[in-house]
Amino acid sequence: MSVPVQEARAGTRVKVAAVWQVTKRWLERHRRVVAVVGSLLAAGVMVLILNGHRDDFSTALSRASVPVLLLAALLQVVALVSRTEAWHRTIEAAGGRLARRPLYRASSMGYVGSLLNAQLGTAARITALRRSSPADAPPVPTLMAAELPILAVEAGLAAATSVTLIGPLGLPWWCPIIFVGLIGGLTYMLRRLSIKAARPLWAGLAVLHRLRDGRRLFGLVLIAVFAQIARNWLLLHAVGVNASIFDSIAVLIAMVAIGQLPVGPSVGAGATVLILGSGGVAAAAAAGVLATATGLVGGLSFAAWAMADRLWDRRRTRRTPAAPAPKPQAQQPQPQPHPALAANR
Repeated sequence: MSVPVQEARAGTRVKVAAVWQVTKRWLERHRRVVAVVGSLLAAGVMVLILNGHRDDFSTALSRASVPVLLLAALLQVVALVSRTEAWHRTIEAAGGRLARRPLYRASSMGYVGSLLNAQLGTAARITALRRSSPADAPPVPTLMAAELPILAVEAGLAAATSVTLIGPLGLPWWCPIIFVGLIGGLTYMLRRLSIKAARPLWAGLAVLHRLRDGRRLFGLVLIAVFAQIARNWLLLHAVGVNASIFDSIAVLIAMVAIGQLPVGPSVGAGATVLILGSGGVAAAAAAGVLATATGLVGGLSFAAWAMADRLWDRRRTRRTPAAPAPKPQAQQPQPQPHPALAANR
């Protein structure tokens, strides 16, 4: 290969890298704008898909009873509380000494941010925790790394059950094997980093090399995942979709995957249509809309509790009388020496 060709290719790579860096910085600065625009576009796509199925869509929505919707919202609360407790475990293992109440309040703020985008939810949760408990919370790099063990467990469960995606998406049979291998390798790398590295960034991974804490973390994440699977199954049957548990698992995996994109509240309808749309677009979309609605009710209930608890804590602090300042002790007079002793000196 000639030298001019090599120089031309190197110049092209430099230009591509520069464009990527500029684009990345722009996206980070305008993250909220991207989330809003993406949400509007995703909602427009769903409207186009449902065009001509409005009657079926309305009928499917009307089939869900109020008790079923309340139960679905309660399952969402269970999932949020379990995942928050898992976050508490990872922060404790990283050296944080936080009470549950301020941590739960910060977690509720993270859910409000995740309505637009999952990354916004994580940033909002960490920011709220650092503002409310700057002395007890670990530094920001540690808090960011503390998210990784939870994500690793969730990704491992998704990879282990990704066989449910073969039928709906037409994936080859060997794809789940690749998924399990990739997630297993990444988890092993994270565990090695948690043992060897001493940087604050990796302190958030400490829970991965503590067997007892790791088991508790796995159990809490499992409760959160099962609650979401049960919610999907309940809502799918409520609108008339004869879905199995495996279908509900596939829908949850699709929700998590699509939720990484800036699609906003359309993630539920998009995931159910993607997995179960072949059996009826209207009913699948209705189940997704109800999943989003009940998730919103459950999440806002969690956030409302956090806000009320914060107000109650402030009110109680104002009512508590300040401890009286200690009275200054009177200075004791120094004993004077005897005149005879003074004369001898």
